[in-house]
Amino acid sequence: MRFIIIGAGRVGLRTARVLRQEGHEVTLVERDAEKADRARGLTFEVVDGDGSRESVLQDAGVADADAVGALTGDLNANFAACLIAKHHGCRTVMRIDEDYREEIYQQYADEVDEIVYPERLGAIGAKNALLGGSIQAIADVAQSLQIVLITITDGSPMKGYTLSEVALPSDSRILAFGKANDPLGIPLPDDSLEAGDRVAVLAEFSELTEVRQLLVGDESAAAAVAGGE
Repeated sequence: MRFIIIGAGRVGLRTARVLRQEGHEVTLVERDAEKADRARGLTFEVVDGDGSRESVLQDAGVADADAVGALTGDLNANFAACLIAKHHGCRTVMRIDEDYREEIYQQYADEVDEIVYPERLGAIGAKNALLGGSIQAIADVAQSLQIVLITITDGSPMKGYTLSEVALPSDSRILAFGKANDPLGIPLPDDSLEAGDRVAVLAEFSELTEVRQLLVGDESAAAAVAGGE
C-alpha cells in the first residue's frame, strides 16, 4: 500500500518506519528543513512543504495514495490535509494532542476516518504494564471513555453467569465476547462467562474500578485503575 505521512517529527517518523518495515511505500511531507533532511538521511522519500496545501500533497502523490496520516503537532494543518486527502479518495487519520477538548473532538470526528492521540497511546502501554493481569486498556475513545479487554478469572463474581445477567454500571457496555481460545465476536445474552473468557467493555473512566471488581474480582481490587484519575 502507499501512504503519505505529513510531519517528519517524532510521531510521523516512527509511523513511517513501522510502515516501511512492513513493506509499504511511504512518502513524508515536512516543511521544516532540518526534520526533512533527517528523514532523507534515513532514506525516506520526502516532499518539502506545507502538507495542508493541495499543491504540496499533489507533489507527494496524493492521487495515488491509499491513506494519508496527518501527524503534525498543528491541529488546523492536520485537519486541512485530511480534507484535501478525503477529496482525493484517501483514508484519513488525524493526530490530536492529549489536551484536546471534547468539543474539538466532536467537531472533527465526523470529517476524518480516524483520530489518534499519540500521547494517550503511549500512556495506555505504560498503564497496561502497570495493571498487568486480567485487564488491558485497548483505546481511549474520547476524553472520558475507554475500551478495556477483561479476562474472566476464577475469582470473578460473574463466573458462571450469562452476559444477560451481568449488571454493569449504567454507562458501560459489553462490545464483544470471546471464549478462552476463540476470537472476539458479537456478545449474545446466553453466552456464559467462564475463567479465561474475554469481554471488551466500553466504560467511563469513573466506572472502571466497579467494572473491574465485577468481572475480575478481589484479586485486582487493590490495583489502581489509571485513566481519567
